[in-house]
Amino acid sequence: MKDTKVRKTIREINDKIRAGEAVVVTAEEIIGIVRDNGPVEAARQVDVVTTGTFAPMCSSGVMFNIGHARPTLKASKVWFNNVPAYGGLAAADCYLGVTEPCEEDPLNRVFPGEFNYGGGHVIQDLVAGKEVHLKATGYGTQCYPNRMTEKMVSLKDIPYAVMCNPRNGYQNYNCAVNLSNKTIYTYMGTLKPRMENANYCSAGQLSPLLNDPLYRTIGVGTRVFLGGGPGHVAWHGTQHNPAAPRTELGVPVKPAGTLWVMGDLKGMDSRWLAGVSILGYGCSLAVGLGIPIPILDENIARQTAVTDEEIFTQVVDYSEDYPMGTGKTLGQVSYAELKSGTIEVNGQSVPTVPLSSTIRAREIAEILKEWISKGEFLLGDPQILIPSA
Repeated sequence: MKDTKVRKTIREINDKIRAGEAVVVTAEEIIGIVRDNGPVEAARQVDVVTTGTFAPMCSSGVMFNIGHARPTLKASKVWFNNVPAYGGLAAADCYLGVTEPCEEDPLNRVFPGEFNYGGGHVIQDLVAGKEVHLKATGYGTQCYPNRMTEKMVSLKDIPYAVMCNPRNGYQNYNCAVNLSNKTIYTYMGTLKPRMENANYCSAGQLSPLLNDPLYRTIGVGTRVFLGGGPGHVAWHGTQHNPAAPRTELGVPVKPAGTLWVMGDLKGMDSRWLAGVSILGYGCSLAVGLGIPIPILDENIARQTAVTDEEIFTQVVDYSEDYPMGTGKTLGQVSYAELKSGTIEVNGQSVPTVPLSSTIRAREIAEILKEWISKGEFLLGDPQILIPSA
């Protein structure tokens, strides 16, 4: 890190938040502040920059303790609305993944499958206050003699429910196209033949890890907006790849960092946890995530002022190169180009389709800004920073 003219600590910023004196702006607002005043003066003026993203996050789920039945039961198999949860834990513990489909779902036997209901939809229903059917079975032991229980439950009836996302907030991601002569169905959505559309999934200049590209302020203990309530970073996420190639500003041009985040499901909001059905692929959950970036110096101020014109990703063919793992790309495009509605690939103009919501991402950043400005949300001082290259 270069010598800096401005130096702040998270503790000092938290003191200002408590006193109602902190200056908080969103990741879009900081762009103009840095442009007009320079990063040094911006770092003096601004204490926190808020970010946001809202998109399908397939590596998500909820850890439940469903409470003990009477007589007691060692729940080896568990279902919520006929969606299987993993029961290979302690007697009343289970994990429900968002991509788990309903047990009677025909999957892709009738192609393309619709995947109308799965783990993500169960989670949305619970957070919305709806009752779901809970069934658990066990093989019976002397201390857990019961072999089956079933009942209708709501979230308030369940003793313990923690949202656990082992991979969230992906730092950049591919832009997907289809070079084949037939429509294909992928986790990046439906891709029309002969590159008739290009799907991408990032909030760009609002996205959390693109505003702290070298993970200088984010680590174990960082407080976040998760699903409409407070959460924490618990570890770096699965597939974390800090060694991805980067621009001079440190912004990766390929998929890079990820976060493991957790939070109390009972404090969340169904507006920010939405079950998703991806035609021909499966089910998932769209998750709202926002991270406040403390402006500790002018280098961080400059990085939070990153624009869509300065963020690039790779165009990848999902009919051949992605499934075969060739590593090939068809070129590099900026998020400004993606958000414009069309990109040019191999001389062809291709319409773009976002899988993430910029409008929702902007709303998350504004909510987080309001929480902090009112002194309702303090910054977490990370005890272990996320690994960087």
